[in-house]
Amino acid sequence: MSDLAQAPDIEDLDSFRYRLRDWLKENMPPADPRRAPFRRMSDEEELALVAYHRELQRRLYDGGFAGIIFAKEYGGAGLTPAHQEVLNEEIVGYEYPARFQVPTFSPCASVIYEFGTDEQKRRHIPAILRGEEIWMQFLSEPGGGSDVAGAQTTAIRDGDEWVINGSKIWTTGAWWSDWGLCLARTNWDVPKHRGLSVFMLKIHQPGIDVHRIEMLNGSKEFCQEFMTDLRIPDSDRIGEVDGGWTVGTRWMYHEKSLGISHYFIRPVGSMRGANLGGPTPLGVARQAGRLDDPVARQLVGEAHTLQLAGQEATARIARGMASRKLSDQAAGISRILAGVLNTRLATINYELAGASAVAWDEQDQPLGDLGVEFLMRQARQIGGGTVEMSRNGVSERLLGMPRETRRDNDVAFREVPRSAPSR
Repeated sequence: MSDLAQAPDIEDLDSFRYRLRDWLKENMPPADPRRAPFRRMSDEEELALVAYHRELQRRLYDGGFAGIIFAKEYGGAGLTPAHQEVLNEEIVGYEYPARFQVPTFSPCASVIYEFGTDEQKRRHIPAILRGEEIWMQFLSEPGGGSDVAGAQTTAIRDGDEWVINGSKIWTTGAWWSDWGLCLARTNWDVPKHRGLSVFMLKIHQPGIDVHRIEMLNGSKEFCQEFMTDLRIPDSDRIGEVDGGWTVGTRWMYHEKSLGISHYFIRPVGSMRGANLGGPTPLGVARQAGRLDDPVARQLVGEAHTLQLAGQEATARIARGMASRKLSDQAAGISRILAGVLNTRLATINYELAGASAVAWDEQDQPLGDLGVEFLMRQARQIGGGTVEMSRNGVSERLLGMPRETRRDNDVAFREVPRSAPSR
């Protein structure tokens, strides 16, 4: 039975679509095709863009279209995943608050919504929906690689507070964000998966130093955070003490399932960030003056086929998980698809742009941005959990292949050999 059949008082999809379509025309500006995902900006431009996205998020909230599947009691629209899909279709061609979608809505708001107390949800979900809080993940650690459960950031209880010490890294945009979801170690005397807890923390406060990391391309979007005797109240803990891996497992699920999540806006035609606000392969070929070039036409056709196949495969995975025919571990398939396909799409755009993506002046800037995106293409297979980790998960948990041997499953974490944390 469909969600709508179970809740007949919910607005039907056609009515919702027409109402949304009219509202978008009146309230949201058309998308700017010149914006590319990895375009370098000055700090002033970046802050202005973040402020603009806060404004767009507030517009959605005031119009009743923010947080489609979040309950009305927490400021959401109280509708269904099907309504979110309608929004994903209708918002194509319009500006939307992209900086709020990942990781603010998924996985951060998703985790709070599923595991937070009623007080935590009432405090933060409406603020997120209004555009007042942008969230980041304090998850990866220096030297930790993909071993999330090996977190060495420590949280020690002191009465009704926790004292946190440690470092997190590769946090995109932490310098302009408001809150973080942090995985920390609360017990060193049990195996690593059993001694973790999850906390919410305000980023800009005494006890946290945010350092920006300059990349080879000049970008400073990534940050490293150093927490020194940071005190946070126990009321900002999510889930049980030492039960953070239960929360973390679902957290990782939301990271891997961005291509099928209904918690955030995902315009139709985009997979995990592909071409969000940037030119399509057809648009690149047109701008490069190569529409009559048979090689270019073949590349455009390949891109279209990849996008169509990726969308249909992702939709099939989503249906399988919703009907319980596939386990939640199938989200790993979606992560693999997104990583591989988006890497190839970035390469296709680069090849279509030609020399203008190798060396460019201000007039060629939109095509030149594609050269930077090409250099960053492998990031699509790393950020949000590596494709290699997803391959392991799919092989072991879906295909039943033998699990890799681990020597630390039943060993107290303090006894596990490891490198000293970076300070």
